[in-house]
Amino acid sequence: MTTPNELRLLPWSGPGEKPCYLSTDDPDGYMSRLADNIEAVQLGTASELLEEASEALDNQDTSLEEMRCLVRELTGALRDIFRVATSRGHLLAASDTRESAY
Repeated sequence: MTTPNELRLLPWSGPGEKPCYLSTDDPDGYMSRLADNIEAVQLGTASELLEEASEALDNQDTSLEEMRCLVRELTGALRDIFRVATSRGHLLAASDTRESAY
């Protein structure tokens, strides 16, 4: 039986924004690779939005509507990145637990 520390929080949510988890010992399996690729896209998007936000803050001509749109996008990216960080934190904790057992 899989313990909760061995479950991987996936970088997307299910119906009702509920978290989705993957139970596998195969880091090279289809779902693991898919999750890795989606995480990479999410991290890239967040990086681009961060640069866009810096530019918008430096630009005196940025409208209130443009800032609202940017904040909406940043909020979504932050939610995604928080999920990635949480997932990777759980993976590290599970890895540490397995290594200390040897």
